[in-house]
Amino acid sequence: MDRFNQLNFTNSFASLPEKFYSHVTPALLKNSHLVAFNSSAARLLDIETDETNAAELLPYLSGERVQKNSKPIAMLYSGHQFGGYSPQLGDGRAMMLGEVTNKAGEKWELQLKGSGQTPYSRGADGRAVLRSTIREYLCSEAMHALGIPTTRALSITGSDEEVYREDIEKGAMLLRMAPSHVRFGSFEIFYHRQQFNELQTLADYLIEHHYTKLQEIAEPHERYLALFEEVMTRTAHLISQWQQVGFAHGVMNTDNMSILGLTLDYGPYGFMDEYDAGFICNHSDHYGRYAFDQQPDIGLWNLSRLAQAMLPLFDEDPKIAAEKANALIPKYREIFKAHYLNGMRAKLGLTVVHDDDERLIEELLEMMQQSSIDFTNLFRSLSNFNPNHLENNNFLRDQFIDRERYEQWAKLYAHRLITEGRDSATRRTEMNGINPKYVLRNHLVQHAIKLAEKSNYLEIQRLHEILSNPYSEQTLPSYYAAPPPEGSERVVVSCSS
Repeated sequence: MDRFNQLNFTNSFASLPEKFYSHVTPALLKNSHLVAFNSSAARLLDIETDETNAAELLPYLSGERVQKNSKPIAMLYSGHQFGGYSPQLGDGRAMMLGEVTNKAGEKWELQLKGSGQTPYSRGADGRAVLRSTIREYLCSEAMHALGIPTTRALSITGSDEEVYREDIEKGAMLLRMAPSHVRFGSFEIFYHRQQFNELQTLADYLIEHHYTKLQEIAEPHERYLALFEEVMTRTAHLISQWQQVGFAHGVMNTDNMSILGLTLDYGPYGFMDEYDAGFICNHSDHYGRYAFDQQPDIGLWNLSRLAQAMLPLFDEDPKIAAEKANALIPKYREIFKAHYLNGMRAKLGLTVVHDDDERLIEELLEMMQQSSIDFTNLFRSLSNFNPNHLENNNFLRDQFIDRERYEQWAKLYAHRLITEGRDSATRRTEMNGINPKYVLRNHLVQHAIKLAEKSNYLEIQRLHEILSNPYSEQTLPSYYAAPPPEGSERVVVSCSS
């Protein structure tokens, strides 16, 4: 247990003025016990232990014992939720314990989620339930293995405490990690309160600790514009990666948007099974604001809110500041499109840029939607496409309703592959390193949750192991790479998940 006290533990965010946070104390869960421990994430903190020996760390993982240099705080922020501005939000059920600097010089903030009420709980209990902690634990680690920027998950603590949601559920805590948990909403609150000095303090903090190369820009206004541009670029790349794996976030409110371009706050997310451009993973999203095909535009909308919040940093003259922001924001679409097309070309095994690439991709996706074809499995199977003998591709053709349309597309695709002249084995290997075989489908995590509610946590560990190698051909039952069984009940996920 002393291993936690031996960590290089600080809290740089707590060195900011107290306008940015409130001091808090974790509220213990009743009869807490360890549900899951991530030894891979633990190694980022220079902790070498596996799940078998992790139980001795439980007092720290559950908030019962706070590390000697820790200063637990709840962060203050606001945000636009489903398009409407909420003037004060903040960590209503989370507490940042501090940050660990590992031997490589990397800083990781440790945050307890589900640790009780804070000044920002807005009348709620400040708790998380076992169901939601399992979903975030597994998905954040699955996204990391896919190479998508994300927060990480260190552990889940379970308990006998009753928490009231739609039903009575068991309370739990997640201990998650990120270089920073600052959000777009962290800027918005000070802009709307007209506290512009705090905007500068926050921007300077981020540049000092996370965007250090920007310190080389001497002129302050240009430095803050460069900060926004870096955030914009990271956000465009992140959402592009979501689109490439069929992932829908579900609640892209500005308070859920990371200033570092990380996937943050896993609630009602979903990986698509059959392709549907308008896929809505959040049962509470009645108008489809955060549908799959809306994510790129919502990213732009959210960045516009961030730019608005940062205007006082761009120039003293509001008109000039707005002109600078308006000149920069349109670049988002260019950045997103270039990154997305590069990624989709790679998923198709193409390396040469052509003018008709976008149409080739769109045509395939339209046919997939028309035929309700599984997104993940279709792209994985394309590595076996034979461009020289189209008759050998019936395993693909037979999935499509409009065979003639598919065959026309296949001829164009085959021509592209033949023209590039790449070795088929090399192409297959590269495509299988980009198109995952395993993603965290909702029915898989739901099965793990049902078992965990009966105190059987083995499926959590098994899914974590499978999803840690999403591109590998593993010796597993086909169930783990298949869509939901025919006739099975659809998993419905809402904002309480």
